[in-house]
Amino acid sequence: MNSALLTQLEQHQLAGRKQLAVLIDPDKAGERGLVQLARSAQKLQADYFFVGGSLMTTNRLDQVLSVLREESDIPTLLFPGGVTQISEKADGILLLSLISGRNPEFLIGAHVIAAPLLRESGIQILPTGYMLIDGGRATTVSYISNTTPIPADKPEIAACTAMAGEMLGLRLIYMDAGSGAQRPIDEAVIQAVRKSVKLPMIVGGGIREGHAAAAAFRAGADVVVVGNALEDRPAFLDELAAVRYQANLHLSA
Repeated sequence: MNSALLTQLEQHQLAGRKQLAVLIDPDKAGERGLVQLARSAQKLQADYFFVGGSLMTTNRLDQVLSVLREESDIPTLLFPGGVTQISEKADGILLLSLISGRNPEFLIGAHVIAAPLLRESGIQILPTGYMLIDGGRATTVSYISNTTPIPADKPEIAACTAMAGEMLGLRLIYMDAGSGAQRPIDEAVIQAVRKSVKLPMIVGGGIREGHAAAAAFRAGADVVVVGNALEDRPAFLDELAAVRYQANLHLSA
C-alpha cells in the first residue's frame, strides 16, 4: 500500500517527532471561522487536518475540504463516521476499524461497502485501529457505533486491544475519548499502549488545556488531536503549538 502520509507518520514516530492534528466537524464549521482556523493552523504549522464526525447532518464535507486546501497546504485526512464521508478532495483517509468494540459494522462491514469507492478515489489509505476509551460521559461516537468504551482504569485491556490490532496488520492506533469527553485519556492508559505496540499512536478527546496535551505527549502519543476546544477558544491553537515545540526540543539538542 503506497501512502506517503502513512510513511511520514511512521518516520516521525521513529524519530520521536511529536505532531499536532486539528479535528474539524463539517457540521460545526462556519465558513468565516473555518478560514481563520485554517490560516492560524498554517501559521503555526499544524501537521494535519482531520475532517469528519460520528454524525453529519449537512452536506458540507467537500466545501470544508476545499476551504482548507485554498487556505493552507496542511494535509487533510478524512476521519469518517460512515461511508457517506468519502471525498476525493481529501489527501487521505484514516480507515478506522473500531477494534475496541464488538459491532461488526464498524469493524469491517462499512469498509466492505466503502472499498471500491476508496480504490476509485485514489486517496491515500491509512489503516487505523480505532479505540474508544471512557472519557467520563456518553459520547456521540459510542452511541452511533453502539459500542462500549474501554474503561478508563483498565490500561491492560487497552494494551491488549492495541496489540491485537498491530498483529492484524493495522498501521496506526488511534485512542479517542470522544467528542465532548469530560476528561482526556489517562496517562497510564497511553503508557500501557505505547509499551505494547510499535505503531504510531494518535490520541484525542477531552484535551482542553495545554498540560493535557503535554501529558499525552509524555506518555507516548505521537499525534495529539484537538477539536472541540478550538471551537470555543481558537487561540488555544497557539498554546498547543508551544506544547508541541517543547515536546520536540530534544530533537535539536
